[in-house]
Amino acid sequence: MASSSSMSSKLFLLISSCLLPCVCFSRDTLKQCQSLNTTQTIVSANGIFELGFFSPGKSQNFYLGIWFRSNRLENRVVVWVANRENPFKSTFCSLSINREGNLAISNGGEVSLSFTSLANTSSATSATLLDDGNFVLRENNNSNVVLWQSFDHPSDTLLPGMKLGHDVKTGQTWSLTSWVSSEDPSPGSFSFNLKQNSELSITKDSQEYWTIGESILRGNFSNFSYVSDDENGTYFKFGRGNNTSLITRLVMDSLGKLNQYLWLEGESQLYGEYGVGRWSLIWQQPKPTCDVYALCGSFGACNSMENPNCNCLPGFQPNSLTDWRKQDWSSGCVRKTPLQCGSKDRFLLMENVTIPMYLISLVGLNVVGCELECLKKCSCSAYVYDGRECTLFMGELLNIVQNGGGEIELFIRVAASEIEKINGDMILFSNSRDKREIALITTLPVTFIMLILGIFAFFLWRKKLKQGGKKETGLDLLSFDFSTKTRAVNSELSCKNESANGEKKWEAELPFFSFSSISVATDNFSDANKLGQGGFGLVYKGKLLNGQEVAIKRLSRGSRQGLEELKNEATLIAKLQHRNLVRLLGCCIEDEEKILIYEYMPNKSLDFFIFDAKNKSILDWEKRVYIIDGIAQGLFYLHQHSRLRIIHRDLKASNILLDNQMNAKISDFGMARIFGGNELQANTSRVVGTYGYMSPEYVMEGLFSIKSDVFSFGVLLIEILSSKRNTTYDYADSLTLLGHAWNLWNCDKGHELIDPILLDSSSFSKALRYINVGLLCVQEVASDRPTMSDVVTMLSNEVTALPLPKQPAFCTRSNVEKTSSLMRLPIASINYVSITSIDGR
Repeated sequence: MASSSSMSSKLFLLISSCLLPCVCFSRDTLKQCQSLNTTQTIVSANGIFELGFFSPGKSQNFYLGIWFRSNRLENRVVVWVANRENPFKSTFCSLSINREGNLAISNGGEVSLSFTSLANTSSATSATLLDDGNFVLRENNNSNVVLWQSFDHPSDTLLPGMKLGHDVKTGQTWSLTSWVSSEDPSPGSFSFNLKQNSELSITKDSQEYWTIGESILRGNFSNFSYVSDDENGTYFKFGRGNNTSLITRLVMDSLGKLNQYLWLEGESQLYGEYGVGRWSLIWQQPKPTCDVYALCGSFGACNSMENPNCNCLPGFQPNSLTDWRKQDWSSGCVRKTPLQCGSKDRFLLMENVTIPMYLISLVGLNVVGCELECLKKCSCSAYVYDGRECTLFMGELLNIVQNGGGEIELFIRVAASEIEKINGDMILFSNSRDKREIALITTLPVTFIMLILGIFAFFLWRKKLKQGGKKETGLDLLSFDFSTKTRAVNSELSCKNESANGEKKWEAELPFFSFSSISVATDNFSDANKLGQGGFGLVYKGKLLNGQEVAIKRLSRGSRQGLEELKNEATLIAKLQHRNLVRLLGCCIEDEEKILIYEYMPNKSLDFFIFDAKNKSILDWEKRVYIIDGIAQGLFYLHQHSRLRIIHRDLKASNILLDNQMNAKISDFGMARIFGGNELQANTSRVVGTYGYMSPEYVMEGLFSIKSDVFSFGVLLIEILSSKRNTTYDYADSLTLLGHAWNLWNCDKGHELIDPILLDSSSFSKALRYINVGLLCVQEVASDRPTMSDVVTMLSNEVTALPLPKQPAFCTRSNVEKTSSLMRLPIASINYVSITSIDGR
C-alpha cells in the first residue's frame, strides 16, 4: 500500500507540473510544460545571449527577441525578432511550447501567434538558446534532431553560423531585412540578398542599388564561405574563421548601410557575464553617404561634403519640415509652384552632378530638340545633353549627387514664375537654340552694355597702336575681380598676338591684362614671389588689391623654348572647366612679354609632399585617396566629357597642384594635344614629356593616345602610394619603381610597396586594390590598359572585380637596358621640367 501511495503522489506531481505554469525552468532551455512571460528571460549557457520580450526605445509594442546580454537596457543589441510583423500591446503575453510541440506566443491566455509549424511530434520537445545566438527546437529523446531554428529566419543581423542564400530542396531563403527604425523592428525597405549570379546585393523596395561580388566579398571577409550544389543549395555562410572565440555581427541598418561590428574586449563595461569591452565598426558599405538609395527622397540632392547632406533642388521645398529638421529626408521635396505643362516652363542648370536612375535616352537630337522633347512630356522633370545624346528623366528625380565626382550638367524643369525667386550660382536657361544664345537672351540688357563697352575699348586700343603710342594695353590686373567677371567669357577682350601685317596668329577667349599691372602685382617679379620654374620660364605669385592671389607664368624673354607650348595652353585650357583642372584666368601679350595668369594654389604641387621625408606625413591615407580620385576625375573629363578630347602628355607629380583644401588640380597643358571625335591615336616626330612617365609606344614609336595618359596616371598612382619616384630608385631586379612594384605583386608582397606611414587595418585592402589599378594602367601593351572611365569605376566602386595585371613596361633590368640609350638622352626632362624632344623612330 505504501508503495502504491508513493507512486500516486509522484504521478500527481508530474501531472500538476504540466498543468501549472512553471517559473523554475532551466537557465537556457524552455520545456513543453513551461512558459516565459514578459518579466522572464532565458540565457545561453555561457551568458552571451539572452531571449525574452522587449519594447524598443519608446515603443509601447512588445516583441520576442534575442540580444547580446547586457546589464543596461540602453546597450542592448537585438539580433533576432520573432514577431516583427505582429507586435503585442499587452504586458500579459508569454512564450510556451504547445501540445503539438510548436513555439507559440499567447496574449492574455489566448494563443495569438505560432511561429513554428511542425506536424504532431511523437515525443516532447524543448527549445534551447545556444551560445552562438541560435534558438533551436529539438526532440527531447534525440537532441541531435533540430525541428526548427531561429538561424533559418534571420531578421536584420547575421551571426557566425548563419547563411545568406537559398536551399534548393526546401525553398528556404536566407536574407537580411532592415528595421523600419530604431524603435520599430518590423521589416523595413532595405534587404541584403544573394542573387542568382553569386553576387550579394542590397535592395530598397525590391530595387537593387548596391552589389558585392563573390571574389570581393571573400577578399574582405576571410570568415565567409561559399557553397553551391544541388544537395546543400547556394549560399554564403558567415563564420568566425580561425578565431573560434571571435564575436562579430553583420547588420543591415534602417539607412541602407551594411555594417560589420567586432567585439573588442577590455574597453568599457557595457555587457554582462561574457566580458568587458565595446562594439567596433570595422566595415561598412555603401561607404559614401550619398550612395544610399534615395537618401534625400524625391527632388532632393545629396552632397557628402556638406552638413546636412541633403538639400532640395532649386524651385523645390521640403515636403515635411519636421522630418528635415530631424535629418530624415525620406519624405523628399515638392515643387513650390506647379508646372504649366507646356512651353512656358523653364529649365535651371545644375552643374557637377551624378545623374539619377530611370532615364530615357534619345539619339539624334540637338540641345534644342532635347529641351523641346522634354517640354512636350508633362512627366519630364529634367534632361541632360552631352553634345551627342539627349537623356530625359521622367517623374520624380532620385539619387542626384552633387560634388561626388560627376561632371554632368542637369537641366531641371521649373515653373516660369520660379525664375525670379531663385538666387545663387545656378545658370538660367529657357527655350532657345543654343545655351550661349539662351543665356544672352535672359541677360540681354547687361550683356548688350558689356558688348558695347568691349567694342569701344577694343577700337580705342587699336587706335592707340596705329598712332604709334606705347604698346601697353589691356585690363588692370590689380583691380580686376575674377569672382564676378570671368564667367562671362565673351564679354572680355580676347588674348591676341598679331604679326606686323595684322595677321592673327593665335587667340584665346580670356581677359587680356597689361604688363605694367602684372609687374606691380608681382613686386616687379621679385625673387620673394617666385613659386617655381619650368622649360617655359618662371612662375610668380601676384597679389591683387582685393587680397586675391594669382599665379603668373612668364615665358623667358627672347627664348623660343616654350612659346608654342604657351600658345597651346592658352587656347586649350581656356575652353576647359573642371574642378580638378587648374583654372586659367587671363593672359598678357606685349612686345616680347608672353604671360599666363592662373588661380593660385597655396599648397604647391604634389611632389612637394610625397617625395619629401618630412612633408609626406601631412598626406595621410584619406588625403592621398582623395588626391588620386581627383586626378582620375580630371583625366576622365579631358578624355571623355570635355568639349574637346584632350591628351595631356605630361602628367606627373609636379604638374598636380593642390589648393587650400588639398583638391588636386591638373596643370601645365603646354604639351597637350586635341583629338577629333573619331580620332583614337596619333603619331608625332617630336616626343615631349618627362622621363619615367612616358608610355613605351610613345617613347619608342612616337604614338600617343588616351592610353598614354593612362600609363602616366598609373606611374603617378604607384608613386603616391609608395612616396618614391619611379626613376630615382634602383633595385636588385629593376631600375624603376614599376619593376619593383611588379615583382612585389607577383610575390604577394604588394603591401611592402606602400609607404609604412599609410598602412593600418582599415586601409590595407584598399591599398592593395589601388596597387592593382596602378599596375593595370602601366601594362606594356596600350590596348591592355583600362580607360580613365574604367579607372574611375575601379576606384569608386570597391565591389567591382579587378582583372590581374600583365607585366608593365620598363619592368625588368634587361628591358630597361635595351632602351637605356634612348631614355637617358641629355635632353630628356626631369620631374621638374616638362620639355623633352626625342626623334621618333
